[in-house]
Amino acid sequence: MGTSQGNEDQDQRRTAGESLGDQSLPLGLRVQRYLHNHPTAAPILVLLLAVTVFSALIGDRFFHPFNLSLVVQQVTIIGIIGIAQTLIILTAGIDLSVGAIMVLSSVVMGRMAIDFGLPPSVSLLIGIAVGAAVGAVNGFLVSRIKLPPFIATLGTWNIFFALNLWYSNSQTIRSQIIASQAPLLQWLGTTIDVFGARVTYSSLLMLALFGFVWYLLNWTAWGRHVYAVGDDADAARLAGIRVRRIQLSVYVLAGVICAIAAWALIGRIGSISPQSGYTANLDSITAVVIGGTSLFGGRGSVLGTLIGALVVGVFRNGLALLSVDVLWQEFTVGLLIIIAVSIDQWLRKASS
Repeated sequence: MGTSQGNEDQDQRRTAGESLGDQSLPLGLRVQRYLHNHPTAAPILVLLLAVTVFSALIGDRFFHPFNLSLVVQQVTIIGIIGIAQTLIILTAGIDLSVGAIMVLSSVVMGRMAIDFGLPPSVSLLIGIAVGAAVGAVNGFLVSRIKLPPFIATLGTWNIFFALNLWYSNSQTIRSQIIASQAPLLQWLGTTIDVFGARVTYSSLLMLALFGFVWYLLNWTAWGRHVYAVGDDADAARLAGIRVRRIQLSVYVLAGVICAIAAWALIGRIGSISPQSGYTANLDSITAVVIGGTSLFGGRGSVLGTLIGALVVGVFRNGLALLSVDVLWQEFTVGLLIIIAVSIDQWLRKASS
């Protein structure tokens, strides 16, 4: 009885402390709890710091509208793929096949339009349907067969790339052929001038996708269920959430988003190559992790992924303008990943 009363008093004191803004707690613990409750705060600070440092070192060239638009163009593909990866990681999963899905969808779009003569709009829809189908395969393996997401998508990564090479005959469809027979596939690469900046339609599509998925995650029951499944799948099941259905829907939606990224990829490079996007899976995980989404699921924001992609883009662009070797650019990105995961581990202690 005394122990129960003591626990209740302790809970009341903890609640009172939190209602006062935790002013009685050490500064480090308060910062830890704040960052835990606001996952995008840390990547925003990193982005602002990076912009400040590079602008001081490079000068006006860094803030030139053309250069800033170039950064956005460079992160567009990874940003879109990062949206798909964020959804999956929020459910405590991971998808190593997002790059393969993107490339396979692009090859299907190209062959349907160029080799089979289908209307470009129909070819585009078929490519998106392929993305949804292979995403459903991943979702089935994870939600029904109960395979660990890492193992399941590691296997499908190899399978999808093998299918991609087989279906494409390892041949690239040149940009001139696409421009003459299926210009719609290159449409997202169209640029418009905005006060000296060259903005592509694919960049605008990326921002629209971020806004749409942010709305789904924050203002729909489906989004709340995604967070619940990632936080504790067993508790979510006991609460009446259909965990397997949520997992399957997440992988299907991720496949659709990867197919949309395939359309943006064609617009970006002009051609359709079965060898492109081979590292997109790792790049997408980089953007998600740096953006503050926990690899353990249940915590994070799709907007954080956008910031994470911009952080990587700013670092690579700034280092390139400083004539830093590509080797050390990749070294810096790898260091950012380690720091981001370390922060994630530190923040997890705030909830324990």
